[in-house]
Amino acid sequence: MKKITMILCALAGLFSSCDKTLEEAKPLSELTADDVQISRIDPTDWYVDMKDHTLQLMVYGKGIREAEVSVRGAKVDSVVQLESPNYLLVYLNVKRAKAGVLPLTFTLGDKKTTVAYTLKEREMKGKDRQGFTNADVLYMLMPDRFAQGDSHNPQVEGMNAYKEDRTQPSLRHGGDLEGIRQHLDYFKELGVTALWFTPVLENNSPDNENGFSTYHGYATTDYYRVDPRFGTNADYRKLIDEAHQKGLKVVMDMIFNHCGFEHPWVADLPSKDWLNLPEWLAESKGTSDPTGTSFLQTSYKLTPVLDPYASKVDMKETVDGWFVPTMPDLNQRNPHVMRYLVQNSIWWIETAGIDGIRMDTYPYADRQGMAEWMRILDREYPNFNTVGETWVTEPAYTAAWQKGSRLSTMNSYLKTVMDFSFFDRLSLAKNEETDGWWNGMNRIYNSLCYDYLYENPSNVMAFIENHDTDRFLGEGCDTLALKQALGLLLTINRTPQLYYGTEVLMNGTKAVTDGNVRKDFPGGFPGDEHNAFTAEGRTSAEQSMFTWLSKLLHWRQGNDVIVKGSQIQFIPWKGVYVIARQYEGRTVLTILNGTSQPAQFDVKRYAEVIGSQQQAKDVITGASVSLLHDLALTPRQTLILSLGDK
Repeated sequence: MKKITMILCALAGLFSSCDKTLEEAKPLSELTADDVQISRIDPTDWYVDMKDHTLQLMVYGKGIREAEVSVRGAKVDSVVQLESPNYLLVYLNVKRAKAGVLPLTFTLGDKKTTVAYTLKEREMKGKDRQGFTNADVLYMLMPDRFAQGDSHNPQVEGMNAYKEDRTQPSLRHGGDLEGIRQHLDYFKELGVTALWFTPVLENNSPDNENGFSTYHGYATTDYYRVDPRFGTNADYRKLIDEAHQKGLKVVMDMIFNHCGFEHPWVADLPSKDWLNLPEWLAESKGTSDPTGTSFLQTSYKLTPVLDPYASKVDMKETVDGWFVPTMPDLNQRNPHVMRYLVQNSIWWIETAGIDGIRMDTYPYADRQGMAEWMRILDREYPNFNTVGETWVTEPAYTAAWQKGSRLSTMNSYLKTVMDFSFFDRLSLAKNEETDGWWNGMNRIYNSLCYDYLYENPSNVMAFIENHDTDRFLGEGCDTLALKQALGLLLTINRTPQLYYGTEVLMNGTKAVTDGNVRKDFPGGFPGDEHNAFTAEGRTSAEQSMFTWLSKLLHWRQGNDVIVKGSQIQFIPWKGVYVIARQYEGRTVLTILNGTSQPAQFDVKRYAEVIGSQQQAKDVITGASVSLLHDLALTPRQTLILSLGDK
């Protein structure tokens, strides 16, 4: 009886201590000068019941490196003191932690402060998160250039100097998340199924004296905060929730290779190996001006990463060289840096409910570190999807980056890669006559014939243009060439990606500045006289293109012939290029006249895919097409036929 009483008393004391600790726990916003100085903790909160039970906390605060750390409700696995006195890494084991407040106690000298850290329940299991697939069509847009919400603030307090000026192609124009949200029905009308926004995270870099800004979003200065010029984290979640309600997925653009120069890490390096080649910063006195310093910029040549004969100097320039002086190159070989980035991606999946990730400048980052990131995500979210930007135009290079590739000695675990070969060949073919050998549509044939290199061609993202390339139309308006490009893109065995405004004939080149291929969507901003969001506001040419593409996109949705079907392509013959997709007795024929002269579709030549079918349906017009005789094709005609429909 005495032992039982002692145990009960001990338990009572323990619970009393726990209650007291919880009562003392404060949010960071309520800390005072009498507390241990902690300015922030990344991640801002976390989730229970993850497969990986390790949680890295990066604690920021003056002199925080020397603090002792204890925790109730979890276990401190290790505390890592970095070279800067103003950071502390705390590694927790949260395997048995419950959702709620996790009291973290920091002791520094005679000060003891308990911080309230929040652990949350997950909304769903990782396996239940479904990423984008080849059944989707991704629509890429730039938030700054798409549309502006009704209550937009042109000057957000606390941000480094910037201005919004729509007459300047490289300054901010004022698009935001609310503007996108207000146009969700437009995407439904068009027929796309997933939205890819260029990065939405804080880019707190000042405009420079040459009229350039980081409106594009690729210079992150806070990995846990949406740029306030776009909105708040809550606005981002609201947009994603409403997109989901309308059957639209959202893909988040991330950058692990580099951050923005104004990130706190740059002014106060956590450790000398937090960045690659940071020595020049001392020579520049902490500025981003590399003049007269040992600054090394990347060569932008990605082949050394997979080249079996690559020299050390070439590899160093590619992987360790900085993208530009204002984008510090993160060192993914540092396990603490990589852990931070991995957790950040998981946090956005859980917090915002994103349906996929597009990873910028994928091969520039450390190959092994990125593979480990993908392995962790694949384990936690087996049905999620990530696409990596792998900008080399040879299929063999791209294929080696895909998950499980037989061409690589290292498994990247990266499910989807970008098809720069298709983009490159199409960019040439559109200006050529299709001959009997190499030119015109032969280029597409001679790219797709290497699909045996890919482990999964369906998980290859094809595109005809994006924010880093000239618009497909250049400075012109060749709708015949555009329809051929889109007809191919949306019917071949790929995951297709469109670029905003293509459907209303937006054009432009990068001859002067990238901003000329990133123009504002007509009608997205107050005062726009031209509104391409509505049929009434479009020109007749814009409406014709919109209608054509919308019909093709809606026809593609849920179409198993395109999503699951086998693919057969025919060598271009007499200027005509034909690709067939077949599934369960149905066939789709994409027929392109690759010349500027009339041509014929020879029915007998394609008998192996036509079979006994005597009639086909024109996917765009709905008209019935007889297959009892050859079909006359007008110059540069695109004809998409469906056979065997019930």
